[in-house]
Amino acid sequence: MSVPMLNKMHMNGYDVLSVNNGPWRVCTKGDRLGSFASREEALAFAASLPGYRSKSNKKANSQ
Repeated sequence: MSVPMLNKMHMNGYDVLSVNNGPWRVCTKGDRLGSFASREEALAFAASLPGYRSKSNKKANSQ
């Protein structure tokens, strides 16, 4: 039985990952933005995107 292998990095707020030596993917929490043959291509794509910050639900402090 083999164990899945995950390679994951972050660039400009995006996840750059590969599972089981498959294609490299550039993702946010809810979207896959691109798939690439090499890590360098995926990192270059992530670097060319504007910085990403996830939108959090901020509740107003009620006193």
